[in-house]
Amino acid sequence: MNSPAPSAFTRDIPFSDDDFRSIADLAHARFGLSLAESKKPLVYSRLARRLKSRQVQSFADYLALLNRAEEEDERLELISALTTNVTSFFRENHHFDILQRGLAQELGEKVRAGGRLRIWSAGCSSGQEPYSIAMTLLKTIPDAHARDVRILATDIDPKIVAKARAGVYSAEEASGVPAPLRKEWMATNDPSGKTYAITETLKPLVTFNELNLMNDWPFKGPFDAIFCRNVAIYFAPETQRRLWQRMSAMLTPGGLLFIGHSERVTGPALENLEGVGITSYCKSRASAQPTLQ
Repeated sequence: MNSPAPSAFTRDIPFSDDDFRSIADLAHARFGLSLAESKKPLVYSRLARRLKSRQVQSFADYLALLNRAEEEDERLELISALTTNVTSFFRENHHFDILQRGLAQELGEKVRAGGRLRIWSAGCSSGQEPYSIAMTLLKTIPDAHARDVRILATDIDPKIVAKARAGVYSAEEASGVPAPLRKEWMATNDPSGKTYAITETLKPLVTFNELNLMNDWPFKGPFDAIFCRNVAIYFAPETQRRLWQRMSAMLTPGGLLFIGHSERVTGPALENLEGVGITSYCKSRASAQPTLQ
């Protein structure tokens, strides 16, 4: 996920400060989102479409709808409207360079000795990140399919998870994959060559699931690497600190954490993490696990 683009503020439907604060409170309580007052025009323009789609006449009525137990799908439409899925293959390539060095050394040795390797793409969007991780893995560990190697990819938006699971991309999207890797792990999906599909030999390395990072996590880890990039920018500082703390606890000693270019790890997690590159961290091998509060 990345920052939403600004949009024009034209009011076809009344939108009061109280309406905005109620939307902001709900988004924070349900999803951890932090919506500053400056986002009011964007919130209006994005949600006015939802009101029209649901044939709702006011924001008060829309809020009442969102609070109904049976309207989980609409609450997911809300989070989808308020965030933007911007991603690409091998985005911030220096992260993949660091991962590949780890795979060429200690992580690769562990796998070849029969050990397990787990990587988590948290906020995987439409799948380019976890598939880039899988391609990086196979460059260094060609027989990863036969090893205890798995990539978990999660996102809160079921529609975007479905797109990621399908693994079909436009030629423009696929252009971010280096030609040798594109030739090996992607196939043209139509005679005109306008779309590419992830091959069925690459897909089994990645498991996609829906997950709200604010909820309990239905897995214990530990992970050798976690990619959580351009997700925390949506959260309030205290929520970010809590997220980094939880992720630090999920890493193996020596495990890697990669975050977005405009993000920084803060809070108790820093007691166990040290920088190893641009927006890249490694968990100390000596520090005790952080206590989650």
